Amino acid sequence: MISSLAWVPKGASKEVPVRFKMTDEDFDRIQANISSRLATSKSELEAAQMELAADGASPEGNSDAAGAQMVKNKKKRKGQSKENAAAAGATDGNKGKGKATEPNPEDEAIIKEFALDNYDDEDEVENEDDDEMAAEDMDDSEQAKMAAALASNSAEDGALFGTIQSLKYHDKGGEDPFVTQDDKVEEDEELEEAMISVNDNLILAAKTEDDISHIEVYLYEGGEDNLFVHHDIMLPSFPLCLEWLNFPLPSSTTESSSLASQTGNFVAVGMFDPEIEIWNLDVLDPMYPDAILGGKADAPKVALGSGKKKSRLRQPHPHYHVDAVLCLSWNRAHPSLLASGSADTTIKLWDLNSPDQALRSFQPHHAKVQGLAWNSKQPEVLASGAYDKRACVFDTRAPDAVMSFKLSADVEVIRWDPFRPERLLVSTEDGVVRCFDGTAPSAPLFTLHAHDGAVSAMDMSPTVPGLLVTGSADRTCKVWATDVLGATGSSGTAAAADAASGDRRCLVKRDLGLGKVFSATFAPDTDDACRVAVAGDSGSVTVWHLDGNDTVKQYIRGARSQAGLPDIRGTFEKEFLTMDTVSEDDEDDDGGLGVMMGGDGDEDEDEAMED
Repeated sequence: MISSLAWVPKGASKEVPVRFKMTDEDFDRIQANISSRLATSKSELEAAQMELAADGASPEGNSDAAGAQMVKNKKKRKGQSKENAAAAGATDGNKGKGKATEPNPEDEAIIKEFALDNYDDEDEVENEDDDEMAAEDMDDSEQAKMAAALASNSAEDGALFGTIQSLKYHDKGGEDPFVTQDDKVEEDEELEEAMISVNDNLILAAKTEDDISHIEVYLYEGGEDNLFVHHDIMLPSFPLCLEWLNFPLPSSTTESSSLASQTGNFVAVGMFDPEIEIWNLDVLDPMYPDAILGGKADAPKVALGSGKKKSRLRQPHPHYHVDAVLCLSWNRAHPSLLASGSADTTIKLWDLNSPDQALRSFQPHHAKVQGLAWNSKQPEVLASGAYDKRACVFDTRAPDAVMSFKLSADVEVIRWDPFRPERLLVSTEDGVVRCFDGTAPSAPLFTLHAHDGAVSAMDMSPTVPGLLVTGSADRTCKVWATDVLGATGSSGTAAAADAASGDRRCLVKRDLGLGKVFSATFAPDTDDACRVAVAGDSGSVTVWHLDGNDTVKQYIRGARSQAGLPDIRGTFEKEFLTMDTVSEDDEDDDGGLGVMMGGDGDEDEDEAMED
């Protein structure tokens, strides 16, 4: 399944990505992270043991009792086995003879020589003589190297293998003398094939398949209408949300990262783990993120009940999240700021210049925070939606003054209208989309009964006024006209457009064959007003060319004309372009690139119910 999508604008990526190479700084950083995680695990184990002791059960006593019982059972089984074997031997010996068979002197000698009677009593035999002989065969220099290696490993407190660099066989900067093939030519050819044109987009997909989570980086060649996987990034936990960042991180320490970070082409990933990883998209085959926001697992716990079935909850922390990160929003007016919402009911504001801890922490909700969005006109204003059936708007400089909007169900997605920044659109779990005036608490400006299931995907076009796309758990996607000017192509005032009856309608409805739709987002470039990336639980990514539908095309031309924007580019021959994950048996001749053709969509028009 694909849980989230994100576009990378044209020209934001390096034309030739670089290959990741480990440096001493990377080794030290990974070693420090491993030591920190081990220390956290030890502290959690000690806390669990203290809880067991407080409940009247001793972990050590339980372990000793269990071990004693295991030994007792083992001896009992061994005794029974010997009695059964003796009885069987006596039976076999007496069979046909009427008396027991005399013991064989040779067998008794062998049993005595090799102590076979006590063979089962020894769980482990240590051959110390062999170790001493091996040590005697070493010369003084080899023994000194072994002693130094053992001392180095034992000196590292909490390290899994001492230090990561101790795993390297060759000396620092050394090469394997048995490898004579020059891989530079092959690497140059691979990098040439991985070139990204300034006219190409990247589409990022947070994908999980067979318990393996990663980010698939798709290259979308709009001119040739081609879509394929460019590279991928492995993740340690289930990804929930993605956000592209055009900001150079100061924590990029590797040579390859520092070169690529000049373009500011990064992606932030929110996961089930309470941390946010930031990866460099201009580096191929990365092994470690350039930065990790939060990720502190040592938050204190508080008991919510009593007895053996009591549940436990991590207390919110002011500097980092303690539960899954559900949503992210990057502030384009202040590029160093990133907002994150979590299942721990808090919203964190991060300064990417100092990612060690959160800059601010807000808690306007009492349930999981599902959606965040910065206002484009007032970049200090943040909108949020949560599972407490409320949407909130507040100024991050004065977070105590919170404007709240009550809803009929839990929030799924929240967006500001880029052409009318005072409009706030909220989709909910009951299939409804509501538009509020974000400057004053009031009734919704309009309501769309959009889907039969939860509206889990929603986005407003950044290039076409009033163009809205929604996706749902009912497996359908819809495109909506929320502005009467674009729908009719006639002039009028904004107030007249809000007051008009029946001006908001569904332009087209499609089942894209993606299963439950989890993400739908417009392309960010001004010359691509008609492209939407869509994905769901099928694990495939579809680029939907809206100008392949006559009804949508007519609305787009009218809306852009009224806004004084140039006309759209030429119409694509294909309405849908889908990159499928297929098996070898079902693979098409084009290598799994399936293209679905759609109609003009006129038969799918319907009126939206409006309040």
